[in-house]
Amino acid sequence: MINRDRITQHFLELVRIDSLSRKEREMALRLRTELEDLGAQVVIDDTGERVGGNTGNVIAYIQGNMPNAPPLLLSAHMDTVTPGEGVRPVVEGSVVKTDGSTVLGGDDKSGVSAIMEVFRVLREQRLRHGDLDIVFTICEEVGLLGAKHLDISRLRARQGLVLDSDGVDALVTRAPAADRMEFRVHGLEAHAGVAPEKGISAIRVAAEAIARMRLGRIDEETTANLGIIQGGLAVNIVPNLVVIRGEARSRNVAKLDAQTAHMRQCFREATGRHSVRLDGRVVEARVEEWIERDFAAMNLPDDARIVRLVREAGRNLGRSVTTRPSGGGCDANVLNGRGFQVANLGTGMREIHTVNEWLDLNDLWQTTELVLEVVKLNATLA
Repeated sequence: MINRDRITQHFLELVRIDSLSRKEREMALRLRTELEDLGAQVVIDDTGERVGGNTGNVIAYIQGNMPNAPPLLLSAHMDTVTPGEGVRPVVEGSVVKTDGSTVLGGDDKSGVSAIMEVFRVLREQRLRHGDLDIVFTICEEVGLLGAKHLDISRLRARQGLVLDSDGVDALVTRAPAADRMEFRVHGLEAHAGVAPEKGISAIRVAAEAIARMRLGRIDEETTANLGIIQGGLAVNIVPNLVVIRGEARSRNVAKLDAQTAHMRQCFREATGRHSVRLDGRVVEARVEEWIERDFAAMNLPDDARIVRLVREAGRNLGRSVTTRPSGGGCDANVLNGRGFQVANLGTGMREIHTVNEWLDLNDLWQTTELVLEVVKLNATLA
């Protein structure tokens, strides 16, 4: 029922469009034109202005022909990670990859292409469906900013699908909450060769904190990572400042709170062990901390209507759709935290955020067929 050649061509065209986070304008304008040509009412919101980007979220309203059907949300994000400019897709059989110099951008242009093909098929074949809200977000890769700044009063739907995970026939219903954090460890500068005893090495203090810290896989629900360290001015200066940025995640909020508290305590204890006396006064190492709940946990029950709908759609196609947890966060986390019931459906993207990223077109076609069946089923089960 879907046009496989068309969705393939569309996907290959989209991945060639540069759309790094905060630079999605060309992508947004392309999709707005396509949506309007198919008869949708489209707006581009002002999220870009609020997050320093060159465009906002693309929001499209599609009028259904089954007025009793609950409105349905379909969403994917337009931005990609670096290196993501000048993508040259390479097709080998059913597999799409790149020349190895960039990511592919299947995260999440596979989701965008699947949604657009569903809309085209609905129009061409005049299939029964309820109202649809389509949202293509910006800046998902830099903190889910498009979803966080989305004005949800613009949307009619309160249930639906985000197409933004790996695998196929797999529905992510449980995902972690996350704390984003920055620690600024302050020491005291001194000449490293002449008077090192008059200084406090912020690098040493930070290293002691990190050495005592539980990081990586904490348990099956919880992870923690310090991903960026910056500090020091020169090799002959005792460093007076180190900045460390990291995160903690858990599907159990109590565990997340405990892990974050542990990481804070490690820095506080380390700074408390370092001081120096100069001219009758004591200078102590200290730490400034900034911690923010980046996104809420997603815990969608298996009996949620959207989950039952996707599983029934799979059975109609002779396939079994599984639900599973994930360690990643996506726009679905934000939307569920804002009162929606949204699951994250896999599109087949593989090895994302690397130059080895690839996608099997068979998976993309299967995902598109499944989403189309969900839309049709939503209308008949109203």
